[in-house]
Amino acid sequence: MLECFPVQGTWGDTLPFSLRYNSNFGNWGPKFMKATYHPGVHKFALFVVCWTVVLLTAGALVTSEDAALAVPDWPLSYGTLNPPMVGGIAFEHSHRMIAAGLGFLIIILAFLLWRKDERPWVRWIGFGALAGVCIQGALGGLTVLKMLHYWLPVMHACTAELMFALLVGIAVVTSRWWMENLPQYEDRGNPPIHTIATLNAFVIFLQVLAGAGFRHKYLTLKPHVLGAPVVLLVVVWTALVLRRRFPQVPEMIRARVLLHTIVGIQILLGLVAFWARIQSADDPQPMPFTVFSTVIHTVVGAILFATSILTVLLCYRLVPRNREVLLATTRGEVPAQ
Repeated sequence: MLECFPVQGTWGDTLPFSLRYNSNFGNWGPKFMKATYHPGVHKFALFVVCWTVVLLTAGALVTSEDAALAVPDWPLSYGTLNPPMVGGIAFEHSHRMIAAGLGFLIIILAFLLWRKDERPWVRWIGFGALAGVCIQGALGGLTVLKMLHYWLPVMHACTAELMFALLVGIAVVTSRWWMENLPQYEDRGNPPIHTIATLNAFVIFLQVLAGAGFRHKYLTLKPHVLGAPVVLLVVVWTALVLRRRFPQVPEMIRARVLLHTIVGIQILLGLVAFWARIQSADDPQPMPFTVFSTVIHTVVGAILFATSILTVLLCYRLVPRNREVLLATTRGEVPAQ
């Protein structure tokens, strides 16, 4: 929604808020966003995101194939970097190799951000990603060495989701779009859209936690099943608020369409995975359809969580917080000539 306020300055008239707001003093003001766009860095960040999707798929396959302890040692596999790729060893060792590749890619990404990006906070996010992948690797190793005890598999799975969301965030903030001088839209609703979007992401993450707890046999299925309608309601509420408050903002339209689409697909995939699990309950080993449906459900869940984080970033990029709106109105800034 566009709001008009009196502007004190050489123009002395009223301008739309989306055109007038050009604050450089808020933490999320344009000065905080702007930097030199480096297409190579952005494209590499997108490549790292795609690699992470492959890693999430490989990790889901390890759990679905009951191959988590197919290799009993770490960091080597049966004391070597090249074990026989048979049975569960193939799934577990492939997962480790893809994870090692991601670690190498994140080292490069952190270096590129440190050398190329002028924004200190983006550099620190790059170092955060590097620290995160080290923690994730250590959790993976402890999961094997401690024989899947102490909730370590659940922590490993949830940290993977957080890492994926962080890497998606890096891809967003290194994009040309993020660095452009974008219009700013006022949010007159209550609670603020930033709070709603953050709550949406938090609820989805809790559902991810419940799903990981069930897959690794630390929780029953009940919390995950009961959480599904809660996630649906919160996502629908978030999308409706975006539609009502920002009906003509293209980025918000895409965000709510993505949220609606992915959560719908995810719930259908969950029903399919649940049906497949029931049908194969008496099978001596995981059947291909059960494995496939569970892996797809797990990976789409990660994509839904990353989309919720993307929505949070969009809200902070396009909608000044109340404090920033107050300061902009008080100071009566005018757009640059």
